[in-house]
Amino acid sequence: MEIPQESLLLRIFVGESDHWQHRPLYEAIVLKARELHLAGATVLRGSMGYGKASRLHTAKILRLSADLPLVIEIVDSEERINAFLPVLDKMMGGGLVTIEKARVLHYRAGASPSGAQ
Repeated sequence: MEIPQESLLLRIFVGESDHWQHRPLYEAIVLKARELHLAGATVLRGSMGYGKASRLHTAKILRLSADLPLVIEIVDSEERINAFLPVLDKMMGGGLVTIEKARVLHYRAGASPSGAQ
């Protein structure tokens, strides 16, 4: 799969406890992106954050949170990201979604660099 050099970065901010159809929301989003053949998705777990309600979520030992912040990042062409947005909208009850222009420098499957062993 080729990704154009001038692409979009879709960044989705959700909580760890968010669900969609009896599945963690982050998992449902990644599986749907894969089903729709988007180039790839990564889920990043935050150790601390807050959102619209200003409720602090932290992974500190003394204040364990069952709802840590998660960020899902997906990079693909503008056309494919825009086609995914209505699907994403149906899945999200809350959270934040941002889109940025992204310049793709490399997109390669697991080949090792020349000379590396």
